[in-house]
Amino acid sequence: MILMIGAGPMAQEYAKVLKGLERDFIVIGRSEASAVKFQEATGVSPFIGGLDKFCESEDLKPFEFGIVTTGVEQLAPTTIKLIDHGVKNILVEKPAGLDAQEITELADYAASNDVKVYVAYNRRFFSSLLAAKEIIEQDGGVQSFNFELTEWGHVIAKLEKAEGVKENWFLANTTHVTDMAFHLGGFPEHLSCFFSGGKEWHERSYNFSGAGVSDSGALFAYHGNWGAPGRWSVEVLTSAHRLIFRPMEKLQIQKLGSVAIEPVEVDDSLDAQYKPGLYKQTEAFLNADTSNLCSLDDQKKHIELYSRMAGYTSSGYL
Repeated sequence: MILMIGAGPMAQEYAKVLKGLERDFIVIGRSEASAVKFQEATGVSPFIGGLDKFCESEDLKPFEFGIVTTGVEQLAPTTIKLIDHGVKNILVEKPAGLDAQEITELADYAASNDVKVYVAYNRRFFSSLLAAKEIIEQDGGVQSFNFELTEWGHVIAKLEKAEGVKENWFLANTTHVTDMAFHLGGFPEHLSCFFSGGKEWHERSYNFSGAGVSDSGALFAYHGNWGAPGRWSVEVLTSAHRLIFRPMEKLQIQKLGSVAIEPVEVDDSLDAQYKPGLYKQTEAFLNADTSNLCSLDDQKKHIELYSRMAGYTSSGYL
């Protein structure tokens, strides 16, 4: 049995996937308003009142799996409650906590309780990304890669979020890009990063650039400017191809000796039917296929890198 915490839009997407996988699940929401919207969208009626109230009358030990889809500020506390009540396999939405300290403490707590926790970076399971990994393997690996992590600061500034979420926006949202890029090209062994600027909602940084060497030996570079036009993108270079994700959901390819950029045809039927990447990610989690999943222990290591890139720590070098 699967226990899903949260009844918002992301939970609705998971419910569609779980129904498609024909898996039994129970949903816990906090408010009646979100429960009504959830039921209208999925046909499933959530338990109302939150996890604490649910635990007053229910034993969580029969639940083999937990999926945490709450707001960012509740990800870590909710995961801790599931651990405390005996749930041994948990998929928590990215980035698994509000800030680096919270994520690190959660990882340590999960490890001390022998609980397997994975962070839901669904872009790892895009059909386009899986196709790119096959091309990379055929070409003998990644030689270099670059990515842009521009956010639309003028839009984010107006969003209503819980305290601390926008202040740590690089972790809460931008790591979608960093995780995808590093998952393809290798995570940094050496990293130099630079940052400047800031706005009222994100005072520590607003412009970003850096470069380094990944654990696969590939060179990489990145930039982002949250106060200028731009978009997310990732480019991966092999000996024979330039693989382009712009937009991130689609794969385009440039072949050696050609300036033409062509779309790559992939079977994206699942990405069209469900939120892209979510079906295969959830299926992998439930089947204990961890090869493409981001473990919380790995996220603990990555979050230190991301904090340097974001300007959340004093050191920009590794």
